[in-house]
Amino acid sequence: MSNEKLPKVAYFCMEYGLQSDFKLYAGGLGILAGDHLKAAKELGMPLVGIGILWKQGYTEQHIGEDGYPYDAYRNYTRKYDFLKDTGVKVKVKIRNKDVYCKVWLVDSFDNAPLYLLDTDIPENGDRWITGQLYGWFGEERVSQEMVLGIGGVRALRALGIDVDVYHFNEGHAVLAAIELIREKMENQNMSFEEAWKATREEVVFTTHTPVKEGNESHDLELLMYMGANNGLSIEQMAQIGGVPFNMTVAGLRLSRIANGVSKLHGQTANKMWQHVDNKAPIISITNGIDRNTWVDKRIIEAYNKGEGLLETHNILKQELIDFVYQRTGVKLDADKLLIGFSRRAAPYKRSDLIFTNDEVIGNYLRSKKIQMVFSGKGHPLDDVGKKIVTKLIEMTKKYPESVVFLEDYDMTIGKMLTRGADVWLNNPRRPMEASGTSGMKAAMNGVLNLSILDGWWPEACIDGVNGWQFGDGFESDNIEELDKHDLEALYDVLLNKVVPTYYNDKAKWENMMRESIRTTYEAFSANRMLKEYYDLMYTKNKSTPI
Repeated sequence: MSNEKLPKVAYFCMEYGLQSDFKLYAGGLGILAGDHLKAAKELGMPLVGIGILWKQGYTEQHIGEDGYPYDAYRNYTRKYDFLKDTGVKVKVKIRNKDVYCKVWLVDSFDNAPLYLLDTDIPENGDRWITGQLYGWFGEERVSQEMVLGIGGVRALRALGIDVDVYHFNEGHAVLAAIELIREKMENQNMSFEEAWKATREEVVFTTHTPVKEGNESHDLELLMYMGANNGLSIEQMAQIGGVPFNMTVAGLRLSRIANGVSKLHGQTANKMWQHVDNKAPIISITNGIDRNTWVDKRIIEAYNKGEGLLETHNILKQELIDFVYQRTGVKLDADKLLIGFSRRAAPYKRSDLIFTNDEVIGNYLRSKKIQMVFSGKGHPLDDVGKKIVTKLIEMTKKYPESVVFLEDYDMTIGKMLTRGADVWLNNPRRPMEASGTSGMKAAMNGVLNLSILDGWWPEACIDGVNGWQFGDGFESDNIEELDKHDLEALYDVLLNKVVPTYYNDKAKWENMMRESIRTTYEAFSANRMLKEYYDLMYTKNKSTPI
């Protein structure tokens, strides 16, 4: 099928990671969305993005003298000279008041057109709705979701953009479907049931985290007070999203097809949401990354020429070591094994797992035989996540020459780590990691994954050939049992396989680097991912359940 005949897609997401200093992103969801738009541009696919122009974006997170993270916010929008004024404004009634949303166009980062809604304009009393990404509390979050969803559909209409498929990347966007239902009821005189059924034919939905807290719910009374129901009755809203109104449940009931973001996650999502009636079938489309953004051209050039990879990798490693020194004053050793770990600070990701038994790991860290660079943020309102960061800071003080923490995790840090580390460590509690695209970035740069069989890694791992697995896919509701099992497996593989190979068999290490690139470069690219979305979800009647 030629691109001209492909369905025209509007992709809705709360955050987009297009460039490090364009602060529209918090973490992996936004990076994925940015890579989705870049793949659409590269492939010439008819897709546009809908998002929000955040005035302050996500938190800047720094470490205080007490070792505890603190949050800081600055206004960024005045610096964004690449924004293009579309001349379009739309309005959304929030708390029974008209809120005006200015629409900006971004197309400066080799991305498909991205339209951003902005309430920080003189017409509004509520200028700060588009202030902080994932900031504040219930009413503000609902307001933001109304701007994204309801305002997003109205922006498409005002811009004259025809749409065949609305893709909701996560539950924050589902109020767009409520607007589509309202349009059909008002403009085409459809009943609620008819409008809902017709809207489902236009919508596809991607569910992400299996973590309960990541699947947002709102009290129906709050949605009615805010005007998020958009003319629907409380009973009709309950039919769509349940009581309370769960945004993921609503996404599943408002779409013709849904997907998880790895094969394992598709299975997990089907189990997790099996109790939901009238839901879309959930298939699997494994995430991918934009190689132009994340893969260093020097390592790929060496790979394509059949040259030794270690020489090029060591240049990238030295760049990371210099970067760490500039940020922290710690000078790591280029000859010693360097492990990277950068994740959102959430309990299931177990950032500090490796430090559990000092008798086993302590001497390796004190001797610098193992060095570790960490980065990550806790959500501003997540005290547990911030305590995880604090624990990592304690480890930098316990092992000051071999353990480093880089503050204020962003795309710049992510690039440096996934290119310059020797090993990429990943140890979530299976099956809580939906995908894990940072591991893909590392793999394509010849950085060897050392990971639990969770997310994307079961699809990619050839143990001992292109990286290592530890553990055997073990799952347990008993967290203490699970953590003990996985810790023993981590120590076994790290100390008996990874460390000896690094220090004693550089030829094997280099071969593994080559296999890492060979087995992932095409299979886990955003281009492959986007083609699957068109084949399996955007184009009707081609989807098949798992």
